[in-house]
Amino acid sequence: MSRSEAVAADDVSDRWDPVRDLPPSAKLVAKVLDYNETLTQSQLSEETLLPARTVRYALTRLEEEGVVESRFSFSDARKRLYTLSL
Repeated sequence: MSRSEAVAADDVSDRWDPVRDLPPSAKLVAKVLDYNETLTQSQLSEETLLPARTVRYALTRLEEEGVVESRFSFSDARKRLYTLSL
């Protein structure tokens, strides 16, 4: 492994440090948000195959760590849109 690859690997690990000690469900939700820029809670539930309650808990934990941002949907104010902020 070259020096630049080692530095790049360190940058990636540092990026995910806030998520490392969270439950597996939170890690999965974070990874799905990493691949999809913005999703609703129901979309996250569909993508992860996790129950809605588990996704809610995962999002709460991720928001507490400051790695997920949420905002209201302009098309449906009842829904929130979640984005990974790592």
